[in-house]
Amino acid sequence: MIAPSPTPDALVPPPLTDLRAGLEEACATTPRDMAATLAFALARVPAGDRRGVGLALTRAWLSEHGRPYGPGLARFGRAEGVLLIVCRTQAEALWTMEQALKSGGLSLVLGGIEGADLTQTRRLDFAARDGASAGLLLRTRTGDLSAARRRWRIAAAASGGDPYDVRAPGPMRLMAELTRSRGERPGVWMLEMEDETHRLRLADRLAGHGHGPVGRTARAA
Repeated sequence: MIAPSPTPDALVPPPLTDLRAGLEEACATTPRDMAATLAFALARVPAGDRRGVGLALTRAWLSEHGRPYGPGLARFGRAEGVLLIVCRTQAEALWTMEQALKSGGLSLVLGGIEGADLTQTRRLDFAARDGASAGLLLRTRTGDLSAARRRWRIAAAASGGDPYDVRAPGPMRLMAELTRSRGERPGVWMLEMEDETHRLRLADRLAGHGHGPVGRTARAA
């Protein structure tokens, strides 16, 4: 009897697929990296959670990184769509993110907030767990005190090759580094997007083989 092929999610380490209720944060240093971070976040929303996704972004954030492309976000198939909330200040974005998480109406809420301190991130984590939602802070620097349960560093990577046309780009790729986590070992993985499912898989996977991560990182202090 031939064993069934593992699903894409089964080939990816749990931190990359297990987007639980609570707060995470991701660092992306360039606009290209930030675009990869949005894809990384949306691809990790549980397939069975049909609630919408919220983005609380300031005008300054949009000026720096650009406005997310609606039709591109819609490819991830959120039943209730993606809600973009444009805020004037980071304080307003912080309040918006907290209320959206607490409401329980969204599966994931992303906030373009640089200056949240330890107390404020604790409030976001509590709000996320109260609403059974996931929150993700989008940042361009690391090192601030935070109550985030996972801390990521995301970077865009060159796309993979097209198996049918060497001149055409293949799947979108990114590097995801887990720099700190509660109860999980840090590591770094090269990931690519499944065009059919819009889920992440290991880029070094060949016909179900090569499941290992690119490398490991030392645990952050």
